[in-house]
Amino acid sequence: MTKPLHTELPLNPHVAGLPPYNAGMNIAAARRQSGRQDIAALASNENPDGCSPRVTAALANLEPSRYSDPACTALRAVLSQKLGVSPDRIVAGNGSEEMIAAICRAVLRPGAFVATVCPGFGLHEIEALANGASVEKVGIRPDLDFDIPAIIAMLERGPAIFFLSSPSNPVGPALDHEGLTRILAAVRHETLLVLDEAYFEFTDEDTPDGLAALSATNLSWVVLRTFSKAYGLAGLRVGYAVTSDVRLARAVSAAKTPFNVNAAAQVAAVAALADEAWMRSSVARLKHERERVADAVAAMGLSTARSQTNFLFIDVGRESPIAFDHFLSKGIIVKPWKEEGYDTFIRVTIGTPLENDRFLDALRSLARP
Repeated sequence: MTKPLHTELPLNPHVAGLPPYNAGMNIAAARRQSGRQDIAALASNENPDGCSPRVTAALANLEPSRYSDPACTALRAVLSQKLGVSPDRIVAGNGSEEMIAAICRAVLRPGAFVATVCPGFGLHEIEALANGASVEKVGIRPDLDFDIPAIIAMLERGPAIFFLSSPSNPVGPALDHEGLTRILAAVRHETLLVLDEAYFEFTDEDTPDGLAALSATNLSWVVLRTFSKAYGLAGLRVGYAVTSDVRLARAVSAAKTPFNVNAAAQVAAVAALADEAWMRSSVARLKHERERVADAVAAMGLSTARSQTNFLFIDVGRESPIAFDHFLSKGIIVKPWKEEGYDTFIRVTIGTPLENDRFLDALRSLARP
């Protein structure tokens, strides 16, 4: 009997053609490809200090057979107290990435216009495209800082959503008070401003608090933050969105799955917030190392952006895949940047002092003629 011809199932065209997300290589894959066991994982901006001891202690009492609280009640209550925001304006997510997807589902209609920056965090574009929107990008300045006039010009066109990360991922700088004030003044009332502050804890003391600045406006906005970076909970996936109003929070919450933040993540996040001293100490060490590494990179004559994060964005002067292979041969994972115009850049996480020294040695050998 002749087997019938296979008929291709029609797929959602908004999803089928999405660009791939540029994820960092994991340690197991790096070991397989490099043949080395001593891997320095410097691609995904994880905290090399791990997490607070209070987190591991709290997880020891977890009952994994029970479903998590779908409302994340305890976590939202602690965040409410910390941030001075009503808990009904806070939505917890499976990482802040899930909140980006939920925001797009809650707000966008096919044909909507979304704007963001370039280079930028890939999911700001991918999730908008997945919901049938078109996406346009604002480039950064040649000195690798925010182009405020270009951002304002884009905002004057009234996008449905404007995604802006400050500090910038992957570049590193954070908006100053003047820049943020000018941007907020340009946001139109039909635009939802999504300020992605995933690296907020690493900023300088004089950097504006986006949540405080937005709270003083009558705009529609969301501030995104995460436990993945400064708190060291990347593997548990927990972040949150603070919204301008309850109606928006309800819409974002409705656009996510019911048990989106697992029980371990909720317990860990609450414990992490109870030990802010651990987080601040870790951040201080990483910021010190960041400046040491940045000075060493500058001494090699290489261009890097000013950073208020736990990473550096470096122009290595050759195609980033070639640089990636070079570092991997040394047992070091970096992230090769792939956006047009920035394909000679890598993003490297600030690791332990030993890992950073290994990176600098490998960078010197790459840069050597």
